[in-house]
Amino acid sequence: MAKITPFKAIRPTADKVSLVTSRSYDDYGAAELAAYLEFNPFSFLHILNPAYVNQQKLGWDKRFKMVEHKYQDFKKEGILVPEEKAVFYVYEIHSKNHTFTGILAGTSIKDYQENIIRKHEDTLQYRVDLFKDYLHQTGFNTEPVLMTYQDNSELNEWITRKKLGTPLYEFSTTNKEKHTLWKIDSETEINWLQNQFEDIGDLYIADGHHRSASAELLYEQDKDSGNENLNYFMSFLIADSNVKIYEFNRIIRDLNGNSKDDFIKRIAENFVIKSKKQELWKPKRKYEFGMYFNGEFYALRLKEDNFSFGNALEQLDAQILYDTVLSPILGLGDLRTDERIDYIPGTRSITSIKDMVDSGEYEVGFMLYPIDISEIKAIADLGLIMPPKSTYIEPKFRSGLVVYEL
Repeated sequence: MAKITPFKAIRPTADKVSLVTSRSYDDYGAAELAAYLEFNPFSFLHILNPAYVNQQKLGWDKRFKMVEHKYQDFKKEGILVPEEKAVFYVYEIHSKNHTFTGILAGTSIKDYQENIIRKHEDTLQYRVDLFKDYLHQTGFNTEPVLMTYQDNSELNEWITRKKLGTPLYEFSTTNKEKHTLWKIDSETEINWLQNQFEDIGDLYIADGHHRSASAELLYEQDKDSGNENLNYFMSFLIADSNVKIYEFNRIIRDLNGNSKDDFIKRIAENFVIKSKKQELWKPKRKYEFGMYFNGEFYALRLKEDNFSFGNALEQLDAQILYDTVLSPILGLGDLRTDERIDYIPGTRSITSIKDMVDSGEYEVGFMLYPIDISEIKAIADLGLIMPPKSTYIEPKFRSGLVVYEL
């Protein structure tokens, strides 16, 4: 049912690919960003942040126009070159603990609108509008939407065979990842892949809800222009079993007027509480929560008999924590905008939560058990929306590896 299309990408020359590609712009601190811009003239960061010294003094339109100009400079200098024809790619990311392999393709705006591409996250309209303007002004996107599909043995075997061939790129990065890209350009294989995804069924957005919503908004704005590229947006398609989902932990700045004793008593109404003292304890199963509070770690086990869950959203640990603690006890409202809460991805050690609470800036931290892909799909199938920051999902794509022009 899902329609995918090959696309005529822009990409680095093979001799410069390891120098050009970068992590997501938001991953860099100010000092690290400045160092890359100072010492690596080929970094894609020069395109994403062309006025890093004076960026706070510039409006969005001017910044976006500078991005577009710098992108064109990279093309004129031969750092970035176009494919000769529309193709698919097989892409593999090998990190210390995981290997992720999937297919880079164009996915359909129509499928997105008709819910063949399914969502599970809400979006902030100002972010959607801003990124739509970015796409409109710059004319390109280099961060694909991460989507999952139901495991398919025939497709998995085909990918395994393709990985035996000579890659287009094979390079390592300073964060000790190995990246490999194979080009799929034969008409026979392109047609076969398209047929496979038509048979697979629905696709599920794992990461990139704002990017896909912005692509749809740009399509609606400019669809009468006759630009066929607006009908699709770039996606990285990966099997359900190959995606890695981490939790997002929560830290809260105050107890909403509760005393420490009252806070514990109110939590005990719905949880069995066990002190773990200084043990760096994390949940080991669903309906378990870790808590760091008042210098100690605690294990919280939900009193399931207290609840009669309905749909998949009500059973989600992040929703349970909100319904039992964050909202009624700590008085948190919209988790997307409330400044009293912050989020720590599960890729970071829980010692960081301990340190932040011990610093006095926060009063309490909660550790969650990671959500399963089946929970995400069940919520998306019902057309429901998960709480913000419920998942931190890998793999993460490198900017500048493959560019989709609009």
